[in-house]
Amino acid sequence: MGQVTVFVGENGAGKSNLYRALQLVKAAAEGTFSTEIVREGGMQSAMWSGTRRKHEPARIILEAEFEDERLASRLSYRVEAGLPPPVSGAFPFEPQIKEEQLNLDTGRRPVDLMDRKGPAVFARDGEGRRTEHPSRLLTSESGLSVLGQSGHYPEIGDLAAQMRGWRFYHGFRSDRDAPVRQPSIAATAAMLDEDGSNLASVFATLAHIRQDTVDLDHLIAGALEGAKLVIPYPEETATFGLNFPAFPPRVFRPGELSDGQIRLLALAGALLSYRLPPLIALNEPEASLHPDMIPSLAKMIARASERSQIWVVTHSARLAEAITEYCGSRPIHVAKHDGETELG
Repeated sequence: MGQVTVFVGENGAGKSNLYRALQLVKAAAEGTFSTEIVREGGMQSAMWSGTRRKHEPARIILEAEFEDERLASRLSYRVEAGLPPPVSGAFPFEPQIKEEQLNLDTGRRPVDLMDRKGPAVFARDGEGRRTEHPSRLLTSESGLSVLGQSGHYPEIGDLAAQMRGWRFYHGFRSDRDAPVRQPSIAATAAMLDEDGSNLASVFATLAHIRQDTVDLDHLIAGALEGAKLVIPYPEETATFGLNFPAFPPRVFRPGELSDGQIRLLALAGALLSYRLPPLIALNEPEASLHPDMIPSLAKMIARASERSQIWVVTHSARLAEAITEYCGSRPIHVAKHDGETELG
């Protein structure tokens, strides 16, 4: 991945599967890997439906690499999950983690920081000693989460903490009761929650704590025909509204805004907040947006990429082209051939 990575393709090509796979990597760090798959319908829903070779095990394999240019090193994480055998310590459709590895490559011989097979896991402690973790892991538990939160394995803990900080934004609700339309508690908010429920607090933090909404004001005005974001000083709750040039005395509350307007504001909160996570993933952010809003969204993504790594999944060629214009990153095209998702 570059600083901005864009996947573009038709519906059904498998773009959302890429987004979901990245979410599952984060879930391994959070300890919710198995739970997330079960919520989607279990292993049988997650497995590839195409033809496998005879005797080939039914497995899901996810791999991710993390480069540290400052230390000239690379961390490689791999998790492999499959169906439980007929008699096992897992439920029928629950993914069973078979193997996990975490390796550190500094340009010499790679070092295994964690190696798990079944319930047994070996790892290197803070002094570099390879020891077996005293607990046998459940098949639904990830070693990355268990060891990362134990406090005894610094490198594993640092990586897991970084991954837990990723944010995924997909299809902010825009109905009358949507979280983004509600007031927030009057507490400072460094970044937007994944459901957008603290949007008003994010805006209030920018306006009244950082006291800098220049980028926010400029991009919203460009996207919404000169509209101005109105952010009162919070008392018991934080809220916001929009003032449009055509109606100077009137401040439109969140509940009065169109679906496209409120979703654009939510994306602005995600991309321009006080602090950004190390990775922001956006799944079809153009949904419900008027075509005239697309350039402003691309500019927000470009601005956010100065402080965070951005992953965008879209079927909008117009958004992909706008991101190329403002970020210089060329889209990766996603297509399906014979049931397989291919990148090109």
